[in-house]
Amino acid sequence: MTFADEFKSAVTPRAALLVIGVLALQLLFIASYVGALHNPKPKDVAFGVVAPGEAAVQTKDQLAKLPGDPLDPRVVKNEVEARRQIMDRKIDGALIVDPRGTNDTLLVASGGGKALANALEMITTRAEGAQKRTVRTVDVAAASSQDFNGLSSFYLVVGWCVGGYLCASIMSISAGSKPANPQRAAIRLGSMALLSLAGGLGGAVIIGPILGALPGSIMALWGLGALVTFAVGAFTLALESLTGVVGIGLAVLVIVVAGNPSAGGAFPLPMLPPFWEAIGPALPPGAGTWVARSIAYFKGNAVTGPLLVLSAWAVAGTAVTLLVAKLRRKSPSGV
Repeated sequence: MTFADEFKSAVTPRAALLVIGVLALQLLFIASYVGALHNPKPKDVAFGVVAPGEAAVQTKDQLAKLPGDPLDPRVVKNEVEARRQIMDRKIDGALIVDPRGTNDTLLVASGGGKALANALEMITTRAEGAQKRTVRTVDVAAASSQDFNGLSSFYLVVGWCVGGYLCASIMSISAGSKPANPQRAAIRLGSMALLSLAGGLGGAVIIGPILGALPGSIMALWGLGALVTFAVGAFTLALESLTGVVGIGLAVLVIVVAGNPSAGGAFPLPMLPPFWEAIGPALPPGAGTWVARSIAYFKGNAVTGPLLVLSAWAVAGTAVTLLVAKLRRKSPSGV
């Protein structure tokens, strides 16, 4: 057989398309990560202002006019309310103006992301300096000393996501990537649920009791881990049922290429460019990271929306997987 014959045999149209797809995925990976993370700047950060009388409005207006619009300030009636709103994750920080002196207080929450807390400190220090005032920083939801830059929650969720799409991929590849019949689809989803429970518990134990990297309820983190893993796994199974082995690449595109840089891990959402800030909360890595941080540092507040997002991915993935299997003829392949 000549080299030309070998080439024609080896480089089939299907193989060529898969290689081109991998190249596209590679370039999209670079574009997404670098585009999201190469130049983080705070933009319209929800920020409280506590000051007496007209000083509150004046301070708010001054902060709203800062170059680049880093803050979205709003007047808060007192420090107690400012602290409550930070813990409820309605605002990311607050400036408490001292009417009797020139030393004010900045409230931040590094548990929601140290990069954002540091940025708020820098912004307010400069703004206060221009008014011949000083500011001291109080961290009302401090990240653990073992949680460098507040990244442990993000890495934990990334691990759960990886487990979800890898498990779903292996189950399909081991069967030759052939469409599953309803029984096999149910078995795959059931296996995915069992893996999700095991992976969720394992991740919670490793991040908490073993490494001490993240505080918070082990049971709550276990439940979150199971939901994140199953949501990603069911979504991957759904894509595979629709497109075959290409579904694995599509899952990587959505979860890894789009989801990870927009999750608010290295840089919280207000520091990301508009596109990534918009899509992050709607994707499993972003929703999972938000909930993990809320469990660890914010008393489990503000988790309903993200949990509904994760549940929607899980339900949609399950429904599509079962529906496609039902609509297709039964396949003789194994699970």
